[in-house]
Amino acid sequence: MGRCSCGAVHYRMTASPVFVHACHCTWCQRETGSAFALNAMIETEFVDLLAGVPEEMTLPSASGRGQIVLRCGVCRVALWSHYAGAGRKVAFVRVGTLEKPGACPPDIHIFTSTKLPWVVLDGWVPVVPEYYDWREHWPASSIARREAMATKR
Repeated sequence: MGRCSCGAVHYRMTASPVFVHACHCTWCQRETGSAFALNAMIETEFVDLLAGVPEEMTLPSASGRGQIVLRCGVCRVALWSHYAGAGRKVAFVRVGTLEKPGACPPDIHIFTSTKLPWVVLDGWVPVVPEYYDWREHWPASSIARREAMATKR
């Protein structure tokens, strides 16, 4: 279960995330106003809206291809995004909007070449300087889900 700050939008994830990124790029730092963004990748079909309707807005991204961010229209909290690479099939849910964010720890730290110097990573999950090859880091179950998404229209 998750929600925005004011409670106007509620949602739930009906499956576990495919993979969870802690992104330390400067773009995510700016967008979140924090040291990194924590995003749980999940098939959009497994994100059920329970209350409210988030507003979509298109924002630029470091890739130059943009992203669609879904926000509460009242408090403006970002709930999830769709990035150009995966399109609308995948939602990148903001872990901090979950009722139990501790249930979605990062599976990998990405773009650590630009992480803030006071963020200390202990290496309990992979740490990569930029992006990564999913085939090297995702478990077999996540790869199977990716392949299933690729066959759906």
